[in-house]
Amino acid sequence: MATPTGDAGIYARESTYLDRFVQFGEAGDRIISVSFPTQPDADSSDDHPLLSRIEAYLGGAEDDFEDVTVGLTVPTDQRNVLEAVDQIPYGEEGSVEQVVMMTQGLGSDEQEDRKQVREALAANPAPLLIPDHRVRDGPSGAPPEVEQKLRSVEGL
Repeated sequence: MATPTGDAGIYARESTYLDRFVQFGEAGDRIISVSFPTQPDADSSDDHPLLSRIEAYLGGAEDDFEDVTVGLTVPTDQRNVLEAVDQIPYGEEGSVEQVVMMTQGLGSDEQEDRKQVREALAANPAPLLIPDHRVRDGPSGAPPEVEQKLRSVEGL
């Protein structure tokens, strides 16, 4: 199943596991945002193959969403961090320090680099697809209760 679909729009589906909706924005062949609102946008649709994959993932099906293209519109330093986080495999976790070591251009100033990683994680526009929940000691772009449930799904 190829995702994204190439359409533009907002898609949302309620997740009983998360006790809220999973919502994302798609533009062309890229997912540009993922959020977890208590109510979806009024103009959202619940018909998208990626929503079905996310639903299966939340039900316990292993999926790393590796084939889903995320359109990151963030500064380069944040992009580098998020691209490093995207390399953490399903069911595994890392630390902020490990992300520093994995990120191109970081590693020279430990305190400043850890701050940069934490800021990038907190600003993640596509949590779940860019799995910041796999960084055990960092913030997430998802609400804390969603982050904990995503960690639980993967046994972290």
